[in-house]
Amino acid sequence: MKFSDLVHKLGNAATNSSLSINDNDPDIAGVAAIDKAILHQLSYAEVGKYAAKVATTGASALILPANPTLQTNATERGIAWVEVGNPRLAFAQAIALFYQPFKPARSVHPTAVIDPSAQLGQNVAIGAHVVIGASVKLGNDVIIHPNVVIYPESQIGDRTVLHANCSIQERTQIGADCMIHCGAVIGSEGFGFVPTREGWLKMEQSGYTVLEDGVEVGANSNIDRPAVGETRVGRNTKIDNLVQIGHGCQIGHGCAFAAHVGLAGGTTIGNRVILAGQVGVGNEITIGDGAIVSAKAGVTQDVPAGRTVSGYPAVDHKVFLKSSILYSRLSEMYQAIKKLQKRLDEK
Repeated sequence: MKFSDLVHKLGNAATNSSLSINDNDPDIAGVAAIDKAILHQLSYAEVGKYAAKVATTGASALILPANPTLQTNATERGIAWVEVGNPRLAFAQAIALFYQPFKPARSVHPTAVIDPSAQLGQNVAIGAHVVIGASVKLGNDVIIHPNVVIYPESQIGDRTVLHANCSIQERTQIGADCMIHCGAVIGSEGFGFVPTREGWLKMEQSGYTVLEDGVEVGANSNIDRPAVGETRVGRNTKIDNLVQIGHGCQIGHGCAFAAHVGLAGGTTIGNRVILAGQVGVGNEITIGDGAIVSAKAGVTQDVPAGRTVSGYPAVDHKVFLKSSILYSRLSEMYQAIKKLQKRLDEK
């Protein structure tokens, strides 16, 4: 594909763009990271970490921000480039021009076990050894990869993809355009036990799990159903691998949770919240809209909207940074105190 044709196909991402093709319009056969790209490949750069790599990249074309230095460097090296407002977004769209995820044939594999009461939408794909329980409802264009198990009375929305070996437990409701990756369990029993003199009494988890439209759940993540009520994940929230969401959690829309996040039961998360890797959130905690929790933080009290917190227990990020500086100087401070104490003792 010619670079100029590729730019045209980027659509909105390249709107109001400046295009520089130098002496030729290179053929683009694929995409790559800027430090790995070779001839006939497209990459991108932003001001910051990878900016210097414009001077060394082997790419034939680049997606660049409105930065004269980067653009001049590319031009001097004979690299074709296009200016866009958001290079990373445009590059994501460019990847989709060269790669499409595997999609199975729109058919039902003969080894699939489907209850007669299940309702299948149009144009579905159901892989080998899939089990679909009673009164399950599948929307149109749903893709179910091999070995998926869908428990009774669950609902799967249009165009949702269930990857191999995931489990959708009873009465779970999954919206349209969702993606559940391998090994994830949606609607598993919440961790509900009541202490008695004889030991732990199991509290049955009779509630529901609801994933709104556009939710993505990573491999081997779990979202539990509660004893009563529902666990809900808002639209377009993205959940990484190995994440645990406890029973009764209420999660807003547009959130992003990195790997190893753990939410205790009853947690309330606002809209557009970011939880970095290995964040732990305590029982019944509320995190407000737009908040950010840094990696490995432990949240033990509510976080106001828009706040960034770090550390354990999590505190305001600026306070955490100041504390970190003091922590690094503890040895020095200890020695100074010892010297002062020695002087006082000598008087």
